[in-house]
Amino acid sequence: MGYDVKQKIDLNKKIAVLMGGPSSEAEVSRRSAKNVFNALQNLGYKNSEMIEVDENIAQTLKQKGIEIVYNAMHGKYGEDGCVQGMLEVMGIPYTGCGVMCSSVCMNKEYTKNILKEAGIPLIKSVLVKKDEDYQEKIKNLKYPFMLKPVSEGSSIGMYKVNNPEEMEKYFKESLKCNQNIMVEEYVKGKSLTVGVLQDGEKTFATEILEFRTKTEWYDYEAKYTAGLTEFILPAELSKEMTEKVKQIAVKAFQACDCNGVSRVDFMVCNDDAYVLEINTSPGMTDLSDLPAQSKAMGIDYDTLVQIILNGASLNK
Repeated sequence: MGYDVKQKIDLNKKIAVLMGGPSSEAEVSRRSAKNVFNALQNLGYKNSEMIEVDENIAQTLKQKGIEIVYNAMHGKYGEDGCVQGMLEVMGIPYTGCGVMCSSVCMNKEYTKNILKEAGIPLIKSVLVKKDEDYQEKIKNLKYPFMLKPVSEGSSIGMYKVNNPEEMEKYFKESLKCNQNIMVEEYVKGKSLTVGVLQDGEKTFATEILEFRTKTEWYDYEAKYTAGLTEFILPAELSKEMTEKVKQIAVKAFQACDCNGVSRVDFMVCNDDAYVLEINTSPGMTDLSDLPAQSKAMGIDYDTLVQIILNGASLNK
């Protein structure tokens, strides 16, 4: 049974699907944008086009008379509030989260601080700044750890470390992202992700996706190489845990003032469901999680794009 969504945007509007940009996730963004563009064409938005983001993007949007932006960018500039701020100044409605939410959720530490205040379960971690000695900071944590640059996506710069020798080696590698590093205790359990969508006044969670990887953890290779990850959809969870994860996902979405669409990543261990992070511009590629999660609840790709497009607005 399909999901019924109203088409709230005029089919004649000039829509730009923004993609690429100076981000480590630019190529994934381009793959997302191509699929989104095809969906917009299928939906009847014939005045839509894909636009690569560069230093002249504001001028390009103005010259082309763009009226709405579908933001298909991932990572730096597209997912951290920068493009959102530019579009606010230009008065162009855009999809997804607003300036503040995008900026906060791009930073894993800031996100955790807000989620902690909201009473959402989190894995124990510490923040180590680029110029700090990590030895003192991690003394109350137990190996193994996950090293996470605070503002990277797609698992770039992330490493699992099992002992002090690996910590010394991989901490230096993580620092190559030129960011502060979150050191988080490694919890072995089920890796899950769940989308959160807004359709008008309704905010709801998608089906939960569980992934089992052939790599040690869900790294960049596992995310973007076909065959390296087994996807279980819906996730193999009890009815009670399924409901719990969905409720926490929506609560996290609302706590961070998200808008339109986001994806919340979890680690479930026994009866505990820990939020890892919130992705405010989820991938829309053939291998991405959100389209698969949505499809499992009767929302096909084109309908998903329509739902997200309907949420395009300003001053979020």
